[in-house]
Amino acid sequence: MSTTAAAYYPPPAFAFSVVVVAGSSSTPQTAIDGAFIEISGIDPKVDIEEVVEGGVNGYVHQLPGVTKHSNLVLKRGYVVQDSALATWAAQSVGSSLGTPIQTQTLNVNLLGSDGEPILTWTFQNAWPVKWEVGTLDARETNNVLTQTLEISYTTVTTSSSGSTTAASS
Repeated sequence: MSTTAAAYYPPPAFAFSVVVVAGSSSTPQTAIDGAFIEISGIDPKVDIEEVVEGGVNGYVHQLPGVTKHSNLVLKRGYVVQDSALATWAAQSVGSSLGTPIQTQTLNVNLLGSDGEPILTWTFQNAWPVKWEVGTLDARETNNVLTQTLEISYTTVTTSSSGSTTAASS
């Protein structure tokens, strides 16, 4: 009796999209707002709290502590059109904080060969903390001007159902 299992191939990391979840933004998202060339900072980590037990010299108890993570970093070609993400970033990074910072729910979707999401990371209570324009350099004639948006968030969850719905913050 032979059983043949389908071969598993890990998904490629070059097909992805960014979505501001509907209902969490007052400005409609344009197609340009989901077009990024690089996303990084998806790296939650649990700190370890060490507890020494009196009289036990052979080991130290290691207990789970607080979950920490880096900021989410989104990089794309510089956009000169109206952009909901650029407007949102300007309201927090470029403001005098006269109005409250608006948090959003962001989904980062890893896309399969059919263009549909196969894995979704949902970032709750996200808000821009840094907005950087790439270097202007006359010596580099073939490079595209880039902008980097760094986003803080409270929690990240992962789902592989392909659904991009999440509770709005």
